[in-house]
Amino acid sequence: MIFRQYLKTETGCASYLLGCGGKGVCAVVDPHPDFIDRYLEAAEKGGMRVAAVIDTHVHADHVSANRELAARTGAPLYLHESARTHFDFVPLKDGDAIPVGNVEIRVLHTPGHTPESISLLVTDRSRSEEPWFILTGDTLFSGDAGRPDLISEDGAETIYHSLFDKLLKLPDHLEIYPAHFSGSVCGRGLSGKPVSTLGFEKRFNRALQNREKSEFVRRLLEEVPAKPENMAAIVRRNKGEPGEE
Repeated sequence: MIFRQYLKTETGCASYLLGCGGKGVCAVVDPHPDFIDRYLEAAEKGGMRVAAVIDTHVHADHVSANRELAARTGAPLYLHESARTHFDFVPLKDGDAIPVGNVEIRVLHTPGHTPESISLLVTDRSRSEEPWFILTGDTLFSGDAGRPDLISEDGAETIYHSLFDKLLKLPDHLEIYPAHFSGSVCGRGLSGKPVSTLGFEKRFNRALQNREKSEFVRRLLEEVPAKPENMAAIVRRNKGEPGEE
């Protein structure tokens, strides 16, 4: 299995390339425009073609490179079926699987940060039939849960169910790779270590200690950072609205 993490330290954004060198295919998740050439270089050096471009949600803090990367590689662009955009994409639903050679990417719909947010459970079948790690998008970070106030008024209650009814029921040994780390305004007090394990976060993530829903909601809405600069314009561009290209 090939796995690469790309970190934009100025804004705390993380993106990922993962795939199967033996079968010569890979996927890029939450692509950032500053790293397009690096994704393509890594794919070429690994003898892989980019076979899937996936965004875990419609981003509000930076412009996604999803359409540019899909256009340059010919790969399909994937988003959850509830995403509202002005461009075509392959719709995903909870439980869908995207095969990438010997690697399987399974979709978990984990709304709350945004209605279309997903997490991606990854299995390397050349090693085991058990999942190895999960890309948690903006649902679960190293140190916090995703902020729920950008799009939906009931986002905090929704993210509670995504966490406690879905993600936290997965095995403790799973590594988690979020879409943001320290420096991002998509959470509070995010760790500068952009990887963790589910078991560690269950024990020490401050957002996850409040298992009673009303208390979780109250705490999650405390001390929320200012919304991203130019958020509305960024969202319009990431939705492909006319005049925003």
